[in-house]
Amino acid sequence: MTPRSTLTGLDVLLRDGHAALAGRRVGLLCHPASVDARLRHAAGLLHADPRFDLRALFGPQHGYRGETQDNMIEWAGYLDPLTGLPAHSLYGEHRKPTPGMLAGFDVLVIDLQDVGARYYTFIWTMLLCLEACADAGVAVVVLDRPNPLGGVREGAVLDMDWTSFVGLAPIPMRHGLTVGELGRWFVARFVLDVDLQVVAMEGWRREDEFEATGLPWVLPSPNMPTVDTAFVYPGMCLLEGTSLSEGRGTTRPFEIFGAPGIDPDALCGSLTDRALPGAEFRPLHFQPTFQKHAGALCGGAQIHVTDRGAFRPVRTAVEILAAVRAVAPDALVWNPPPYEYETVKLPIDILAGGPALREAVDAGDDPRDLAAAWEPDLVAFAGEVREFELYD
Repeated sequence: MTPRSTLTGLDVLLRDGHAALAGRRVGLLCHPASVDARLRHAAGLLHADPRFDLRALFGPQHGYRGETQDNMIEWAGYLDPLTGLPAHSLYGEHRKPTPGMLAGFDVLVIDLQDVGARYYTFIWTMLLCLEACADAGVAVVVLDRPNPLGGVREGAVLDMDWTSFVGLAPIPMRHGLTVGELGRWFVARFVLDVDLQVVAMEGWRREDEFEATGLPWVLPSPNMPTVDTAFVYPGMCLLEGTSLSEGRGTTRPFEIFGAPGIDPDALCGSLTDRALPGAEFRPLHFQPTFQKHAGALCGGAQIHVTDRGAFRPVRTAVEILAAVRAVAPDALVWNPPPYEYETVKLPIDILAGGPALREAVDAGDDPRDLAAAWEPDLVAFAGEVREFELYD
């Protein structure tokens, strides 16, 4: 694979500037992966560049600097030591910018690396910012970045009766869009009166594997260490709604999974019999250092993705739930709320976008039937978003 030179929206902005920012006061929503091709962070670059009048910073879940390691840990705003600017938390007392936070600047620049899954909360922080900026008369410029999973779509489209901070719009579990494309669709879908402009990438194709872009991979959140992690995440995040460890507290989160009382060989035998495309399963024992089953010996497996093009993370995760139910039924329990600010609905249901997945696993239904039931909504979603796509 020969890497090509892809320019992110940030790289294009630094090269060309942008008319929407000229002579205007700027806020920046960013996180650790908001870097240029030379690994320089957007906050420092915009603050030092005389073309930009940077006035405030904002950070999503896990913090502007990525300092909250575990899941669902709130953080408070502070004065950023790098720039001397206020860094406002959008994962704490407020998830939507307040009028006070938006006072004092004219344009909010959003530079977030997404991983292509509905549950990854950065896209919902963007949506809430678009809503707040529409109310405040603040323009928005999104600096686009690759979707590391490309354009394949998979899983259930969210039922809007099951909205939460892991799903605020009717998109699939694996959505196939970039942050900029999602922003364009959000504005149209929710009829937001906001001046949104997207600084598109150059040299990116939707079918590109991330490694082909020539861009560095930087952890967008502490438990997303590699592109391999991103590929399994649209399915394996479902385990957050269960008693199974999704591998937090290990060195391969979302690729490693299991729980006490599971026989790894029996589990992997069941999964191998299911002939899942693009993946192999290796039996293992592990001991998480934090989160579920911290300090306890767990039996389980590691997913080894052997063919990204064939691999279907959501189908694989549903088969994993079914296999655990078959070989160690007591090990799989649906966790109660709260989860991501939802205090009533089951976590598995808000992750799955409704109760159908949980009910199918409990009934022992064939996961292939569930995937077939999702297909019409996926086709309809693809048709709805086509006009907002920016890349081949």
